[in-house]
Amino acid sequence: MRRIFSDYAYGPAPRTGCWWDETIAAPNWPALNGDTRTEVAIIGGGFTGISAALHLAEAGAKVTVLEAETPGWGASGRNGGFCCLGGAMLPADAMQRKFGAEATETYAAGELAAIDLVRDLLDRHEIDADTHSKGETRMAHSPRAMKALRREADEIAANGGTPQLLEQRDLAEHGLNGQFFGALTTPAGFGLNPRKYLFGLARVAEAAGAKLCQNTPVTALSQDSGGHILTTQRGSLRAKKVIVATNGYSWDGLPKWLSGRYIPAQSTVMVTRPLTDPELQAQGWFSDQMAYDTRNLLHYFRLMPDRRFLFGMRGGIFASPRAEASIRRLLRTHFEKLFPAWRDVEGTHFWSGMVSMARNLVPFVGPVPGAQGMFAGLCYHGNGVAMGSYAGRLLSDLVQGRKPNLPYSPVIQSMGKFPFGPARRILVPPAYAMLGLMD
Repeated sequence: MRRIFSDYAYGPAPRTGCWWDETIAAPNWPALNGDTRTEVAIIGGGFTGISAALHLAEAGAKVTVLEAETPGWGASGRNGGFCCLGGAMLPADAMQRKFGAEATETYAAGELAAIDLVRDLLDRHEIDADTHSKGETRMAHSPRAMKALRREADEIAANGGTPQLLEQRDLAEHGLNGQFFGALTTPAGFGLNPRKYLFGLARVAEAAGAKLCQNTPVTALSQDSGGHILTTQRGSLRAKKVIVATNGYSWDGLPKWLSGRYIPAQSTVMVTRPLTDPELQAQGWFSDQMAYDTRNLLHYFRLMPDRRFLFGMRGGIFASPRAEASIRRLLRTHFEKLFPAWRDVEGTHFWSGMVSMARNLVPFVGPVPGAQGMFAGLCYHGNGVAMGSYAGRLLSDLVQGRKPNLPYSPVIQSMGKFPFGPARRILVPPAYAMLGLMD
């Protein structure tokens, strides 16, 4: 087994300084010791794995989650906290050409259902995750991008919707002022504290009977007539069914089918100290809307309930102490360029993590070909809060042999291979260079 970044990317250093760690203490799950059995084994304790565990346990299944590190260690405990539409990078027109209109419509319905699922989980289980924002707002980074937002607003209106379009001159009045050319708000989604949400789900999953284990990396997977055998450092777990929910922190070869079918990509985040009212007014950004710009290598940002400002970006290519320091400096430079009135505002927390991308630019949720009783959910392209939770819900049905009662599109039921196999990361620098030129 191998990973395609250096060991540094998967070690503790990139997540050092994660703000979410200071907002809630991690639960202390036990490690798996000895040889034991379960009905369903789940590899990965993030949004996908814990959502699947919760829904399976509620259905009466015996389920065990194996997390390689500690709760919230991976992307689910260090992301930007955007519960929003997304999951695919494939444009709707290209999706329709490839998969057809019905499959594309079902996929779009699934994105909405994913947001509704998270909201329902928060409400039903009384999880306080510091939610805010009425939908998400896209900020035009160029005049050309603003023209595209105007066209989209016209399409929404033509289909009976009520677009919330703001021209550049209106941004400051609505508390959305920065180096942007306008904005379009989609009334779906909200911001949250991802760590509080994840740990809330985990608490409910345990109460329903799920067994959650930390510091238990799976080192090998095998199969015999009795089912699947998951080998760990301190023992083994035998299961009838297996869910692989490792996303950007996957291993090539675990399972073998997964090799070459995903590319992790780095995302880096900073959080400022709490901003004062005069500072918010000086910049003209006092909205609670979560927002992101229209770049391919996008920036995402939001003013959180405690008045700290979160700002993140894609673009990290290499993983080393030097590269991490460099991307954090670049992040700060971009922050100051987009919000010049805050040049002197201290950034108190910086960290990085991995998202995961697929060659066909859509998530994968379904059975693993050639491995009876094995399923996987991954490649949410940086939108794992909603889509990962949703994937876990779908997988819980599939594992039980049931047709999901939420939209389950053919779009997310296949996954191709990248060229160059273990060396596929060489595709990232030229791809990022092209995207940067397009921006």
